[in-house]
Amino acid sequence: MLDINFIRQNPEEVASILKKRQQSEDCPKIDELLGLDTRRRQLVKRSDELKSVRNRVSKDIAVIKRSGQGSAEELIREMKTVADEIGSIDEKISATEKQLENILLSLPNKLHPDVPEGASAADNVVYREPTTFSRPLDFPLKNHLELGESLGILDFERGSKITGSGFPVYTGKGARLERALLNFMLDCHTERHGYTEIFPPFMVNEASLRGTGQWPKFADQAYYMNEDDLYAIPTAEVPVTNLHRDEILRDEQLPLSYAAYSACFRREAGSYGKDTRGFLRVHQFNKVEMVKFTRPEASYEALEEILRHAETILKALEIPYRVLLLCSGDISATAAKCYDIEVWSPAEKKYLEASSCSNFEDYQARRANIRFRPSDSSKPAYVHTLNGSGLATSRLMVSLLENYQTPEGKIVVPEALRKYTGFDLIG
Repeated sequence: MLDINFIRQNPEEVASILKKRQQSEDCPKIDELLGLDTRRRQLVKRSDELKSVRNRVSKDIAVIKRSGQGSAEELIREMKTVADEIGSIDEKISATEKQLENILLSLPNKLHPDVPEGASAADNVVYREPTTFSRPLDFPLKNHLELGESLGILDFERGSKITGSGFPVYTGKGARLERALLNFMLDCHTERHGYTEIFPPFMVNEASLRGTGQWPKFADQAYYMNEDDLYAIPTAEVPVTNLHRDEILRDEQLPLSYAAYSACFRREAGSYGKDTRGFLRVHQFNKVEMVKFTRPEASYEALEEILRHAETILKALEIPYRVLLLCSGDISATAAKCYDIEVWSPAEKKYLEASSCSNFEDYQARRANIRFRPSDSSKPAYVHTLNGSGLATSRLMVSLLENYQTPEGKIVVPEALRKYTGFDLIG
C-alpha cells in the first residue's frame, strides 16, 4: 500500500506510475483519493474542535454542580447537541476512511528506476543471458506429458477424475522425484544459504491475503471456503510474510530469512485459450519459497541475493535457464522490481517461468503493519519485504524431464538429487 503522504505530495508521479503499468484508467482514482483525504482532514479538524469544546464545558458544568450556585441545565443541553454532532461527524469520518482505504488497496506499488518501461511481457529485458549445460539432445524428443505417461510417473487423467483438470497425480518414482526436488531445495536454502525453515498453514484468512496484496484485487484467483471464511494459499509468501503482521521487530533481528515448502492453489481464472497441457498451467503445484524482511537500505542487495540463491538450484541441477528483468507493463502490482527465472523446455522450444524474485519495498509492510525499531531512532519504521521462488516444481519438472531424457525414453536423475531419490535412472 502506498503512503498517503507520498500520494498527497506526488500526485503526478503516482499518475505516471499508473500509466507505466498500463493502468491509465485508474488515474481518476488519484483525484478521488485526494478529495476524500481533504474531506477526512476537514472532518477530523471539526470533530477535534467540538471535542475540545465539550471537554472545556464539561469542566465548567462540574464546577457549577460542585459549587451549587446556578444551574447547568442549559450547558448540558448544549453539550448534548455537541455530542450528537460529534457522533454524526465521526460516522462520516469512518465512512470516508473506508472509501480511502479501498482506493489505497487498489493502487499498485511504486516502480524502481531500473524497471524498464514496456507494455507487456514482450518488453521484458534479458538480465542474465541463457545458462546452458552440454547435454546432447540430438534425437526425436518427447514432451514431459509423453515421458510421464510412458514411464508411469505422472497421471493427469486420474487427477482429472479425482478432482478436475489441472490437478496432477505423481506416481512411483515420479512422486519420489518430486519429493527429492523439494527436500534438495529446502536443504540448500537452509544449510547453504542460512534460511530458517518454516512449514506454514495452507489456508489463510482475509487479513493475510490483504497483507501481501492478493486481496481484494486478486481474490478471485484464490480458492475460497465460504463456511470457514478461509482461502487456500496461492503461494507460501502469504502465510510466511504474515508471520510478523502487526509486529515491531528489533533492529538486531534483521535481516530475517525464511524458506518454506507449500502446496500452492490457483484458480487461474482467465486462462482460457492459453496452453494448459500437463504442467504448463495447473491449479495445484508445489513450491519452495524464500522470504526476507530487511532494513530499507539493504533490500536491493537482498533482492540480488535471493536471485543468486534461486539460480544456485538450477546450476546444481544443470537445468538450462535465463533471467529476465520485468518491464513496467508485466511486473506484478505489488512489486517495485522483479526478476523472472525461466527454464528451457526443449520439447516446447521455449522458456517457461519457474521463479519470480521480487522486492516489494514497504508496500506489503504497510498493508500488514510490519515495522522495526531502528537502533538510532525511537520511532518505528516499516521493513522492506522480499520473496523469491526457490523454486516452483511444476515448470521445473517439465524442464528436468525433457532435458534429462535419453534416446530410449528414460530419464537420468540429476546427480544432485540422487542421494534423495536413491536411484539414478527412471525407466
